[in-house]
Amino acid sequence: MGNIFGKKRRTRVTEQDRAILQLKQQRDKLRQYQKRINLQLDKERLLAKQLLKDGKKEKALLLLKKKRYQDQLLDKTESQISNLERMVQDLEFAQIELKVIEGLKVGNDCLKKMHEVMSVEEVERIMDETQDSIEYQRQIDDMLAGSFTQEDEDAVLAELEAITQGDVELPEVPDEALPEVPEEEEEEPERKKERAKSAQQREMLSA
Repeated sequence: MGNIFGKKRRTRVTEQDRAILQLKQQRDKLRQYQKRINLQLDKERLLAKQLLKDGKKEKALLLLKKKRYQDQLLDKTESQISNLERMVQDLEFAQIELKVIEGLKVGNDCLKKMHEVMSVEEVERIMDETQDSIEYQRQIDDMLAGSFTQEDEDAVLAELEAITQGDVELPEVPDEALPEVPEEEEEEPERKKERAKSAQQREMLSA
């Protein structure tokens, strides 16, 4: 029966990974050696002290010379550990730099593909159209601003603030149909004659 979740992805071990692992193992062995030598030196120091009490000065002196030699070995061991740790850090940092370079390469390839989809001419055309739209809207705003006085502007802002706060109640639209407006009745002929006669008299008086 196959795995429901699919095969687990294996991490590829590189030569750098193997080198780092070997360096860390050597470092750990040296630290174990340091610990063992330090314990031995403590015992020999106590033993030399006991030999001096027993009057065995020559043996105590020989033991201290041996201890001095082992102290020098510990110093060299510490220097080797420092070199190993520095090498491990350099390799690990080199791996990080390699991943960064690979990421930059992938990003550069993506940018190239995006540039192929949208050319410089296309970008310039879009920018020109955007600028034209902005200029057109600015002209409309200038025209609207010039047709209003400061009093009108204040009134509009006050009404907008009232609407935003819900203080203004808009009138309800009536459900009933509006009454029809009657057409004007045609004037009678005699009334027309009187109006024409009055107009003629006014002209004679003004002459």
